Amino acid sequence: MKDFKVWRNILRGTVKVTTTLEDGSITNKNVENYIHAEFEKIEEQEKALSTLTMALSPDIAQGFREYDSTKELWEALIEVYEGNDDMKQSRLDMLCQKFNLFNHALGETLETRLQRFITLTTEMSTAGIYVPRSEINKKLLNSLPKSWDMNVSVIKKTKDLNRLTLAETMAVIKACDLDD
Repeated sequence: MKDFKVWRNILRGTVKVTTTLEDGSITNKNVENYIHAEFEKIEEQEKALSTLTMALSPDIAQGFREYDSTKELWEALIEVYEGNDDMKQSRLDMLCQKFNLFNHALGETLETRLQRFITLTTEMSTAGIYVPRSEINKKLLNSLPKSWDMNVSVIKKTKDLNRLTLAETMAVIKACDLDD
């Protein structure tokens, strides 16, 4: 279940219940004078802060105890865990480099390699890095060990790597593995 009120409170930040005095100045309203709707806003705000802090593991939450506003806490979490633009670009560059250098690791099983490749392509997709299907399929096929050279050649000649999804390519590889 998603609670959009909580998310709105995280984005909006602290709600202050104020009142306008006779002289036109604005001041914080006394809790004794809150109306039902104002209590609900404060309760939603507290629920948002509680939800966000409870979602953090105790060791992470320890470093963020100083924040008493959901918006401030959320922004601090983003700053620490997503980083600035340079850090984000470095992360994208690292993912591209991991993809370009992806290869067979000695002693690695086929299943482990496939899982490692899926994890990498999922991370790239999540980060907004687009790689054409054919490039993904070729990279996976080229990462197979030398003993697979004959199978790789047959797959490349008989399958349209531009149209084959990663799942379909993996199914072909697994079928070849079973045949061998």
